[in-house]
Amino acid sequence: MSVSAKICGLSTEAAVGAAVIGGASYLGFNFYPRSPRAVTPQQAARLCAAVPSAIARVGLFVDADDAAIGAVLGAVPIDILQFHGSETPERVADARVRFGRKVMKAVAIAEAGDVVAAAGYEQVADLLLFDARPPRRPDALPGGNGLAFDWGLVARHSWRLPWMLSGGLTAELLPEAVRISVAAAVDVSSGVESRPGEKDPAKIRAFLAAARAL
Repeated sequence: MSVSAKICGLSTEAAVGAAVIGGASYLGFNFYPRSPRAVTPQQAARLCAAVPSAIARVGLFVDADDAAIGAVLGAVPIDILQFHGSETPERVADARVRFGRKVMKAVAIAEAGDVVAAAGYEQVADLLLFDARPPRRPDALPGGNGLAFDWGLVARHSWRLPWMLSGGLTAELLPEAVRISVAAAVDVSSGVESRPGEKDPAKIRAFLAAARAL
């Protein structure tokens, strides 16, 4: 059975087209202003116009307030809210009800204690996403840093929710990452770029082909 894939940080028609044709199950649009992958609601709306309804459109937010999220949802047909910051379980639960969208909570993983903390979101989110903990430096982003973590950490827990593996994935690393983590879904951003924020359609196609082959 193939592994479903999310291509995150899309910002061009060429990249969206490669993701759609390649068979991505989720397309991610980044609304975190500090990210080199950030898009405006207007840009995202144009990019989503030709996306088939069977593909989930995901909006990535980092500790955003209700006004910022509402502005995006007013312009873009987002299906899933991805919270990639320090949002608490209470914030996730409130946003899920307030905006009437599924919520994916990203959790930074570096050690076994992070896995225990992730369980606190199982009652309030719809999906979980496990990413590597960001490096401790002022310019570090919450995600998309090209870093991996010990994939076995998430494999040793029985999760109540569907979840995705993220962090440093590439087409070449994908088979080993899935074997160790037993992930049924994966997320990639920097691993399909030629440089930060610039998606490479050929790398997107290769990553999706690798996911289909698993």
